[in-house]
Amino acid sequence: MRNFLLLFFLGIGFFAMAQKPAIQTKTDSVSPREVKKTHPLSSGYYPIGFFNVDLKTLIKYNNYEGLRIGIGGLTNDKLFEKYKIGGYIAHGFKDDAFKYSLGASARVNKEKKAWISVFYADDIKEIGTYDYLTDARVYSIFEPRLVNITQFYKYRKWYANIASELSPKILSEFRIAHSNVANIEHYSFIDDGITYSEYQLAEATLSLRLSPKTNFFTNEDGTKEYFDGFPKISAQVTQGFKGIAGSDFNYTKFGLKLDYYVKRTNLSSTNILLEGSLATGDVPLTHLFHSYPNQPTKDEVLQRFSVAGVQSFETMYFGEFFSDKLTTLQVKHSLRRFQLSNKWKPELVLITRHALGAMQNREEHIGIPFNTLEQLFNESGFEINKILYGFGLSGAYRYGYYNLPKFSDNISFKFTFYLKF
Repeated sequence: MRNFLLLFFLGIGFFAMAQKPAIQTKTDSVSPREVKKTHPLSSGYYPIGFFNVDLKTLIKYNNYEGLRIGIGGLTNDKLFEKYKIGGYIAHGFKDDAFKYSLGASARVNKEKKAWISVFYADDIKEIGTYDYLTDARVYSIFEPRLVNITQFYKYRKWYANIASELSPKILSEFRIAHSNVANIEHYSFIDDGITYSEYQLAEATLSLRLSPKTNFFTNEDGTKEYFDGFPKISAQVTQGFKGIAGSDFNYTKFGLKLDYYVKRTNLSSTNILLEGSLATGDVPLTHLFHSYPNQPTKDEVLQRFSVAGVQSFETMYFGEFFSDKLTTLQVKHSLRRFQLSNKWKPELVLITRHALGAMQNREEHIGIPFNTLEQLFNESGFEINKILYGFGLSGAYRYGYYNLPKFSDNISFKFTFYLKF
C-alpha cells in the first residue's frame, strides 16, 4: 500500500509538469468589461457610507490568540478624495491582548496613482514570513494557514511608504520602517557574542511587480485595468541598518517570484509559482524564511485534519524548517470541471511542490529547534474543490529525502474552501 501511494503521488507530480502548452485565444488576453463588475465583497472591503470596512479584521482564529475579533478599514472618496485614514483594533481572547494599527495616506500624483502613507502598528506576526509589498491584496473569508500557526512574535512598528504605478504594468513601493521585536517563543539570537531576545530593526524596502500582459481600457474616469494577465514577476530587496534609532543588526534580504498561469481551450489550466529568497548578514530567525508549512504538529492523520492553504506545503510541519537561502516551486494543474449536474461541478486539481534551502551560522539561533533544507523537499497531491458550497477535500504525500519513518506522518488530509463572488 505504501509503495502504491508513493507511485501514485509521483505520477501526479510528473503529470502536472508534463502538460501541453496552451492554445492562445482572444479570451486569454482580452476580457469583456463586464468581468470587472464584481461583487463588492470580492476585494475584502464592504463600504458603509464614507468608510470601507476591512472584512479581514472582523474575526480570526489561531493557536496563540484563540478567537480574535476586531474592526478596521479605511475612508473612501466620499469623505476625502486625496486623503485616506485607516487602521484597525482587535482583541485576542486567549492571550487577552489588544492589537491595533492607525495611519493616514495622501495622494501626491493622480496619473501615477502615487500615495504617501504613514502608519503605526502594534500586533503579532508569524515567524519566518516574507511579504512582498506590491503583491495584490488577497481576500478570503478564511485565512487558511492562520488557524494552524504556532510560532509568533510581537512587534511595534512605525513605517512610511510611497506606492505608485511607474507604468500601467509596473507597480512599485518604497518603505522605511522601524520596529521593536519581542519574542513570544523562548528564542534568542546571538550576534557578536551578545544574546538578544528582544531587538530593534531599522529597514528600507524597495518592491516592484511587473505584469507585462495586463491590458487596460480608458474612460472619462482614467485608466482602468480589465484583464489581469500573467506572468507576474515580483522583486524585492530589504536593507537593515544597524545603529539607526537604536537598531541592532545589519543585513540584506532579496526576494524574486514568478507567478505564471496557463489557460487552455479545453478549460484546463496550469499555475506555476517559482520563488527564491536570500538573506545575508545578521538576521534573527523571526525575519528569515520558511516555506509556508501547513501541517499541524499532531500525531494522527485525522487529528491534523484542518483547512488547506492556497500556496502552502501541506505535509511540512510548523516550525520544522527555516532557511536563509530558499527556493520553492509549486505547480497546480486544474482539469476541466466535471458537470455532474447544472449546479454541481466539482474540480480536480493535481499538485506538486518542492523546496530547497540552506542555513549558515545555525548555531546563532537558540531555543527553537529546527531543520534545514539542504536536500530537496517533495510533496504531491490533489484537491477536489467545490464539492458543496465552495468546500472540497485535499490530500498530499511527502516523499524523497525528507520522507518520515512513520507512514502516516507523511500524509496530509484537509478540506479546501474557495468562494468567488
